[in-house]
Amino acid sequence: MNWRAIQALMRKDLKVVVQNKGVIVPIILLPLILFIVIPALVLFIPSATASANSTDLAQLLAMVAPGLRDQLVGLTPDQAGVVFFLVYMMAPLFLIVPLMVSNVIAADSFVGERERKTLEALLYTPTTDGELLAGKILSALVPAVVVSLVGYLIYTVTADLAAAQIIGRALFPNPLWNVLVLWVAPAAAGLGLTSMMLVSVRAKTFQDAYQTGSLVVLPIVLLLIGQITGVLYFNIWLTLALGLVLWIIDAVLLFYGRRTFHRSELIARL
Repeated sequence: MNWRAIQALMRKDLKVVVQNKGVIVPIILLPLILFIVIPALVLFIPSATASANSTDLAQLLAMVAPGLRDQLVGLTPDQAGVVFFLVYMMAPLFLIVPLMVSNVIAADSFVGERERKTLEALLYTPTTDGELLAGKILSALVPAVVVSLVGYLIYTVTADLAAAQIIGRALFPNPLWNVLVLWVAPAAAGLGLTSMMLVSVRAKTFQDAYQTGSLVVLPIVLLLIGQITGVLYFNIWLTLALGLVLWIIDAVLLFYGRRTFHRSELIARL
């Protein structure tokens, strides 16, 4: 494996990403909304709970899973709302960031090359299929992981500042989110890029590839709905299991993608 060639491919792809507004804008805008704007909304929780009667609050707490309800015991309605929102509701939403960042970069990796008329020159470079694929994968995976880590640091600051106004103490960092960021987020990024790797090779345009590949967000939405309805809640064991499942799916998709990835087929599609 020629790592110098792989690094050269990564630098080239990342340079294109930075210069492409259609790719860089979602990468910047989505984390800003999730990690700064949304945590600030907890400041409105006291006014929301003030307008709700005790029956409404009891029904809301009755819907969540028993394990999550235990985490909210002893808290006032305002405090329970803050903990529920910042720690548990935002957990599945956080996974959208690494998934979508890797997804949008991977969508541009081959389809974008084809649209820019640079894919043919790339395919004729003296690199093996494995090196070419590794360069494309890492160029999407590394930025997604970096954005997740930086985003978590920003979220920690903004969420703690907001929580301090109501609870009087910091909520982050905590063990659940440490596992989420270090174990599950890279696996979510891998899911985004491996699924897009299979889609983008056959898609005709960047928009087609991105729209098709964005369907991988649906499992994240189901996790969010499951937590709201009380079917599950994000504890450490669930988070560890979720990460394991995602890594297994990543390995299967990567194995299949590696076996089906041949530059001769890409050349034939030019």
